[in-house]
Amino acid sequence: QVQLVESGGGLVQARGSLRLSCAASERTFSSYVMCWFRQAPGKECGFVSVISWRGRSKYYAEAVKGRFTISRDNAKNAVYLQMNSLKTEDTAVYYCAARLTWNSYRTPEHYDYWGQGTQVTVSS
Repeated sequence: QVQLVESGGGLVQARGSLRLSCAASERTFSSYVMCWFRQAPGKECGFVSVISWRGRSKYYAEAVKGRFTISRDNAKNAVYLQMNSLKTEDTAVYYCAARLTWNSYRTPEHYDYWGQGTQVTVSS
């Protein structure tokens, strides 16, 4: 059982930056594909970014490409999401999720483990 704990959310003005962190309990953290999703009020949970087991492959949703950067530190059992040039439409609860396989990485239902989420609010 993998336990994931997000942190780093908060209130920030538009064009500001935040760095989200997700700490994992699993010693074999490097065995997991890690992903960030987000859910805004009244909307479905949507894909933000994914990173492969050793960080060689990274993909982003079009809405965040060029502004967000995903990274991981397997020695620290952690994954990060650096968010720059934030927009009001980035306001959401952000979740990290883990799974062992790569296929259909954009689909939330394919992830086995989830954190509790961290709120990001971007004000205008």
